[in-house]
Amino acid sequence: MKLNNKRTIFVGFAFFLILAFWQAYDTIVPLILTNKFGMSQFWSGAIMALDNILALFLLPLFGTLSDKHKGKSGRRTPFIRFGTIAAVILLVALTFADTAQLKQINAVATVDDPAALELIYDTQADRELVRPNKKAATLQEETFKLSDELSREDFVAIRSTVTEDGKETTNPDYVNFIVPARQAYVWQITSQSPQPLILFVGILLLLLLAMATFRSPAVALMPDVTIKPLRSKANAIINLMGYIGGIFVMVLGMIFATGATENYMMSYTGYFCAVAGLMLVALCIFLWKVREPKWVAEMHEESIRLGLSEAEEPENGAKRKLSAGEKCSLLLVLASVVLWYFGYNAISSKYSVYATNILGKDFNLTLTVGTAAAIVSFVPVGIFSSKIGRKKAILLGVALLTAAFCTAIFVGPGSSDVLIYAIFVLAGIAWATINVNSFPMVVEMCSDGDVGKYTGYYYTASMAAQTLTPLLSGYLMDKLGMGILFPYAAIFVAGSFVTMLFVKHGDAKPEAAPNK
Repeated sequence: MKLNNKRTIFVGFAFFLILAFWQAYDTIVPLILTNKFGMSQFWSGAIMALDNILALFLLPLFGTLSDKHKGKSGRRTPFIRFGTIAAVILLVALTFADTAQLKQINAVATVDDPAALELIYDTQADRELVRPNKKAATLQEETFKLSDELSREDFVAIRSTVTEDGKETTNPDYVNFIVPARQAYVWQITSQSPQPLILFVGILLLLLLAMATFRSPAVALMPDVTIKPLRSKANAIINLMGYIGGIFVMVLGMIFATGATENYMMSYTGYFCAVAGLMLVALCIFLWKVREPKWVAEMHEESIRLGLSEAEEPENGAKRKLSAGEKCSLLLVLASVVLWYFGYNAISSKYSVYATNILGKDFNLTLTVGTAAAIVSFVPVGIFSSKIGRKKAILLGVALLTAAFCTAIFVGPGSSDVLIYAIFVLAGIAWATINVNSFPMVVEMCSDGDVGKYTGYYYTASMAAQTLTPLLSGYLMDKLGMGILFPYAAIFVAGSFVTMLFVKHGDAKPEAAPNK
């Protein structure tokens, strides 16, 4: 048995464009909602959660529909083609709402502009504001009035960055006074003229609908064309392709300087168009190289030759029922998926805000380092997992991810960049170890005709967590301060270690060492 690496790479271009989109979505949409529309962390999380609710129902639906679809280009390819084109159009359309809101708040859109700061102070001086960088131990919000804390002259004199020991860092006064005052002003403008917000949320919902139509079919294509014993290795390559897509988008973020303090209120038109172009290029390569019906037939022929159990199951044929033990293991794996996504997605969706306001770091570079570590480790992790088994590999990954998040709790604005990068390298390797093995464990328990449906189950679990965790983490960040982010993530990831301990099915037999 030998994996066709070249073929798997071409299949992986579908996942490349999916993660390219989600990288842009997770980092930029929260910034737009909080910075340009003035929403709190809780309500920005609520908007993202509303988007994700669609996926809870649509991912298994379109997975099942693709199982039943018959066409010249195969079961999965038509969904990938249509969904990507629709998503690209809607991503570009999203920039119109972003631009419309930017025009409304143009008077305060320039960072460190004295005229903008004067306007903010004059309109917000006597209003109750919520301080974002607080360390409260209770659920009571820390509120204040600008007029009680600073004079107009002192407020206008605050700049976004300061130099300490020869190193430029975010000014704490900027975070504690300018950010909440500007956010309150922007929300006041949004409340008076909500049309751009309504347009933005409407397009966002359609965009998530478009992505949901092909995510399950795109992921299900890998097991369609790969025999069961090789699926962890194949999934390593698929994830590698996905994360390469993500790192391309991070590089675009650095090129457009989306994480720079001076670009706090920048226009994202050029950035989103570049991301859309990247998605289209990946789709074109996928459609050019992937021959789904031929590759599926060849997979079944190889299964027959090797005497695998799945060779006895006709495509779209009778469904195999799970035993009681398999059902229990399936539920435990899905519960683990929920828990580690609760932790990990809280970081991926909120770290851009956390890094900008608390650490004073460029979040693009930090996330790029973590993603690069995951990319480098995917293939070695796939080989390593085939030696020790999927379950043991996942438990190791969960332990490493918990350790990374626990260490990050103690990182502050003055912490060494090397320490921060080391934490994200560890997190990247850990996340790669988890991702390579979790999806194959789910589809290991189903028949060939149910791969799309079980893929939908897997993504329903992950999207359920991604629906709720921005809401819950945003609420806690509003109430307890942004410093709660990493403890929150560590607790949920640690919980997934417990549920995985009791999983008994879905593992692949570790490969025996060759005889010498």
